[in-house]
Parts: sequence; structure tokens; C-alpha cells
Amino acid sequence: MKKTYIGSWLNRRQWLVAASGASFAGTVLAAPASPVAVAKCPSYGSGVLPLMRKMFDQLGGIGKLVAGKTVAIKINMANPLRDRTGYRPAWFSRWSHPDVIGAAVTLLGQAGASRIRILEGSSEDAHPLEENFIIGGWDPKTLLNAAKNVEMENTSGLGYGKEYKRVTVAGGGIIYPGFDLNHSYAACDVFVSIAKLLEDEVAGVSLSMKNLIGVTPVTIYGDAAGFDEPAEQPFGSRTVLQTGRRQPSATAPQEKDPNSSREPGYRIPRITVDLCAARPVHLAIIDGIEAQTASEGAGIETTAKRQIRLVKPGILIAGLNPVSTDAVAVAAMGFDPMADRGTPPFENCDSTLRLAEEAGIGTRDLGKIEVAGTPIRSARFPFRT
Repeated sequence: MKKTYIGSWLNRRQWLVAASGASFAGTVLAAPASPVAVAKCPSYGSGVLPLMRKMFDQLGGIGKLVAGKTVAIKINMANPLRDRTGYRPAWFSRWSHPDVIGAAVTLLGQAGASRIRILEGSSEDAHPLEENFIIGGWDPKTLLNAAKNVEMENTSGLGYGKEYKRVTVAGGGIIYPGFDLNHSYAACDVFVSIAKLLEDEVAGVSLSMKNLIGVTPVTIYGDAAGFDEPAEQPFGSRTVLQTGRRQPSATAPQEKDPNSSREPGYRIPRITVDLCAARPVHLAIIDGIEAQTASEGAGIETTAKRQIRLVKPGILIAGLNPVSTDAVAVAAMGFDPMADRGTPPFENCDSTLRLAEEAGIGTRDLGKIEVAGTPIRSARFPFRT
């Protein structure tokens, strides 16, 4: 049998939590406060870069964070690759827009990052990520040339690596004690999540934390994942995570309790928190310049109570803590970040924000978050009318 992981990755905060014996399930740990920057940005184009530079300055600068470091950027290019919302390209509705990605890459390079890797895992193919950009209608050269030593990788499987890398959830995790991931998510010093400002039919919202569901390789967590070993080729949605109808490939960490709830609204928020604890986000960026309501997918059931609308909130949000950043984004969408199951946007799920706060990853309490730049009240764009 092939060996499918190498070593284990644990940061200092996680090690301290694990050493103390604290568990993420049911234990409220001290949630760190971190500033979040908000800026009005009415359109994509050349204006994104100077705004993002100002936002990074408002966060205290990113030089100390990235200088001399390898930076991995998880973007959002959720499948299907060829589907548009109406006739609008996915960059403007449900994907991280290349102008936002490019601005971040440029500023990370100027701040001294030695290597920058743009990452996303497709559930459709093992194409080079550059090719999937072309399928989406964008020339990847604009991003590869935005700084020195910029690379791309499709992380749906092994990619350019030889073995999967295991990341461990300190305290044992809620659903999974760890995950086997593409090497790129562990072989980096700094991890950045660039998400879209989106609602989600399963998790309520899909922001910088929910973006991490896409780091899991489809070869292990997808419809066609191998049972004894990871599949050779990636294919299919990550239903192993969403429904739990089967376990991941036997070589990966298995669920702690296979008798726990199989409800997606229970599972996905908790698995998201496990992923954020195992692969911490150092910088969260949310593209809310243009987006869509109701779903992170390109379509929705015609019988659903709400249908997708294309919207232009005209905002960018960035922070050094994903929980605080997502909390500000939720408020900007017209929701209460302190809400939980039964209250919009969490009508059918538990709040990832609450679970992440209980895990000690960050705070969702706006009273404890310093918002720099545009006040939330001025940036608010209600997603429900």
C-alpha cells in the first residue's frame, strides 16, 4: 500500500491548546481580537490595488508576516468551471476575481514574499490550474507576472507533490482529528484565503473560512475517492464531507464518531472549523465588489423560495483573523454575526462563526473587533430584501 502522508503540521497556538488538553468541542477558548479593514470599491480594475494597499496598511502592514516567506493563496473557483450565473462570467458572481487576486499577489511580492503559490482544487479534473483559468476566460499570465516567483497548482489531488501531507486538528477536532491534503497547504509559511462575499445553501454564508472546504483533495473526500487508497484522478463533489455517507480513503484520518449527525447543516460548519484549526488562515480577503445572492453555486432549484440575484455590494474586506473578518462580512451583508441556527442566514445550519469562536480561533463579536476604513453601516449591502 502506498504511503499517503508525510509528517504532521501543528502551529504554536494549536500545540499549546493540545498540551492543555482543551477540546474544540464544547469548550470556549479565549478568542483573539484582530482588526478588520473595510473599503468601498465600486468596480474591478486598476483601483483595486491602491485600495488593498491602504487596507493592508490599516491592518498594520504585512511585511512582518510575509517577508522572506512562502505564501500560499487559496482562491475560490468553485465548480462547475463553465457555468455562468445567467450570462455573467463566474469572476463577477461566485469566484474570487483575478483583479483582487492580482492585487494581493502584487502587494505580497512588494512586501518581500519569496514565493507565492495560487491554489484551488477542482472537483472536475486534474488540469493545471492555469488551464482552468483559461477555461474560465482569464489569461493566467497576468497573475503569474504580478510578482516574482508566482506559481499555480490544482490541489484536487497530489498535483505536483509525491505524497499527501497530514495536518492535525489540535484537541482532536469536532468531526475529524486531521486531514490529508495536497503538499502545498503544508509547505508554506503563510496561508491566505481569498473568498467571495456569498451566501451558501448549506452553511448560510461562504466566506474566508468556508473557502477551506476546497482545500480537501477530491481523490480522498470526493464522490469517486478510493476506499483503500486515494483515487488516481479527482472527480466528483466532496460529498464525503457534506453527507458523511461514507468515510474518506482509509489512508486518511477517519471520523471521530461515524454515528454523529449526517445533516449537512451540522457537518459542514464543524468540518470548516476543523479545517481552520488544522490549516490556520493568516490573512483573509473577501471580494464583495460584485457577487450573487442565495447560493455559492451557479444555479439553484427553481422551486426554492429564493432565487439568485446578481448584486454589486462594492466592498472589499480584509483581516488577519478569519473569524473576525467573516463576522464583519456577515454584518455587511445585513445579517447579525451573533445569530445562530434558525435565524438568517443560518436558517438550516449551525453557525460556523459561533463554532469557530468556541474553538478559540477568533471572535465574532463586533464590539470586540476594530473596524478600520469604511464603517460597517456605510458598507452594508443587505443580501435579503
